Amino acid sequence: MIVGVPRETKKHEYRVGMLPVGVDEMHRAGHRVLVQRGAGIGSGIADDQYTAVGGELVDDAADIWRTAELIVKVKEPQPAELDLLRPGQVVFTYFHFAADRTLTERVIGSGVTAVAYETLRETSGKLPLLTPMSEVAGRMSIQEGAKYLERPQLGRGILLGGVPGVAPAHVVVLGGGVVGSNAAKVAAGFGARVTVLDIHLDRLRFLDEIMPSNVTTLYSDRHTIREQLRTADLVVGAALVPGARAPRLVERVDLGRMQSGAVIVDVSIDQGGSIETSRPTTHDAPTYVVDGIVHYCVANIPGAVGRTSTYALCNATLPYALKLANCGLRDAARLEPAFRSAVNVHDGRLTNAAVAEAFGLESSPYVP
Repeated sequence: MIVGVPRETKKHEYRVGMLPVGVDEMHRAGHRVLVQRGAGIGSGIADDQYTAVGGELVDDAADIWRTAELIVKVKEPQPAELDLLRPGQVVFTYFHFAADRTLTERVIGSGVTAVAYETLRETSGKLPLLTPMSEVAGRMSIQEGAKYLERPQLGRGILLGGVPGVAPAHVVVLGGGVVGSNAAKVAAGFGARVTVLDIHLDRLRFLDEIMPSNVTTLYSDRHTIREQLRTADLVVGAALVPGARAPRLVERVDLGRMQSGAVIVDVSIDQGGSIETSRPTTHDAPTYVVDGIVHYCVANIPGAVGRTSTYALCNATLPYALKLANCGLRDAARLEPAFRSAVNVHDGRLTNAAVAEAFGLESSPYVP
């Protein structure tokens, strides 16, 4: 099979879809791997590291999209890439369709098969290709939140961990999954007072057992969320419904309960955001202010730490990419049921029910 690894075109996206070891494994299995020149630079990977293991450098991304049967990348196809999609091609990447109707409709109309990292679900219920980037994003949410709490960034002028004689910041984490637990862990390590809210009692019990004493768990409902917002210095939106639009947990009117200069980091912005006032931002213009509240809503948070994120992501994606290349989609999905949940679009039709529900469209499950 011909496998293509184009350079990412989303603004300030420094990750790459495959490491040299992945190219090596593909090459050893008999596949051609086309890598766009400079694709790995943002992650500290030089072109010659790919050619040393059998990768073929290509200057123009259009040549990769035109030739490759399997595209392996990181972010959803950008506007210029949508014109390069072709029928019968398999694209293996993050799509986050539920946050973008235009992207969904364009991919359906293109005839490609969209295999989404974020909905690949194992029989255990785990999301192995979403987890590593959720870990990075959760940890970075506190790193970024701490920075934007500084007064020059329009924040409250609060040091996350406080100092002796001065209370630490109050961090409220909406969602106790992978993003939320990583955010809580880092915030607690800074010495902040942390509250994690979730609707799953078993998850709250687990977090209560493993988290340090400065982390409190609460059952999440509208009244509790609004109460916590009153004293929150930093709020992390970490709620996830796999494949679906993120649940809206904070309305604009709720911002009036918050302290001026408080910060919201909405990690769930990739799936539409958990805050009514959230809208996607970029790394070069990451924040904006609504009703005195600083919003950080970067849609590719892990992209800023490409060296860490690329290795974390590719460690997880490579075994699945190899199966797709070795077996083809149909046989891979028969051998590995997780692929069935990962197929969001196939043969001009939507196959993910959660995405269909987000836009009022019809869907039918992918059957290999």
